[in-house]
Amino acid sequence: MDFLVEDRFKVRRHLLFLIFFFFLMYSARFWHWYSGLYQYYVLLFVYVVLITMVYINIYVLVPKFFFKTRYITYLILLLIMGVVGLNMISYGFKFFFGDFRVENIKKESEKANLYEGILMCIPIIMTTTTVKLLQKWITDTKRLTELNNLTLQMELNELRNQINPHFLFNMLNNVKALTRTDPEKASAVIVKLSEFLRYQLYENGEEKTLLISEIDFLSNFLNLEKIRRENFSFTINAETENRTIKSTFIPPNLFTTFVENAVKHSLDISSKICYVKIDISVENKILYFTCTNSMNPSLTVSNANYSGLGLANIKRRLELLYGNTFSLEITSGEKEYTVNLKIPV
Repeated sequence: MDFLVEDRFKVRRHLLFLIFFFFLMYSARFWHWYSGLYQYYVLLFVYVVLITMVYINIYVLVPKFFFKTRYITYLILLLIMGVVGLNMISYGFKFFFGDFRVENIKKESEKANLYEGILMCIPIIMTTTTVKLLQKWITDTKRLTELNNLTLQMELNELRNQINPHFLFNMLNNVKALTRTDPEKASAVIVKLSEFLRYQLYENGEEKTLLISEIDFLSNFLNLEKIRRENFSFTINAETENRTIKSTFIPPNLFTTFVENAVKHSLDISSKICYVKIDISVENKILYFTCTNSMNPSLTVSNANYSGLGLANIKRRLELLYGNTFSLEITSGEKEYTVNLKIPV
């Protein structure tokens, strides 16, 4: 399996294929129809034409059409390539090597030659297509396994770190104080805390969750933080009534790490108002997520503080989920820190 997929075996793979392909051509009888040295020219000519067709199929037709489920287009282009290739061979036989053909074979039917060429091309093309499919299957299987392992690691880290006893201790103390001064507000906090815990317990384990649920989770998380810190404020700009947002699914806790970092680093001990701003929108099947948090200009914070294990894991998770189709930009200014994320949905 590694020999078929790993880049370190690429040269050996191609050499093995080229040698095998040459001996396959060598075992055919068409080049014996010509006399002297020209029979080897014929063999080389057919070999070059067919190997060119094979590599066009491997590197152009299969990746750009077959893998993108454009099967009809792929078959049409494959047929056109086959017809063009066979005609090139036929014209080469006729105009370049016709005078060197053995006399007693000149009267053979041209249709027989065409049928033999077709029967030679079909298994070659089908074999190379099958090999490319097998390579993609192996690569996708490895990516899926790595993604599952990484997701499991993130979930375990979240269970250990995100909802820690210190956080719950502070929240319960706040609720205790509110029950004496504002019972109605205390009741609302308990409801938000229960929703927060429910999301972590049940929806966090699913492969996909509704974007609207993720937004509610972030809102509950930030509301709970606001109760803890009097000088903290936040805004979440998202058209939650928009049909597109309501019907969009994303992997759970995709934004949590960014928001947690924003909350953590927005802390200002000078009692000035600190904030977190979140903007979420979906346009043309692209989800745009922006998270901005305030920073204390008198406090120097290095980028290393924003590049811990959580961010490393979420970046790797994005790579496994979306390949090169996502965009992540992190900007650190004097007074604000901003995360811009774009993913396909």
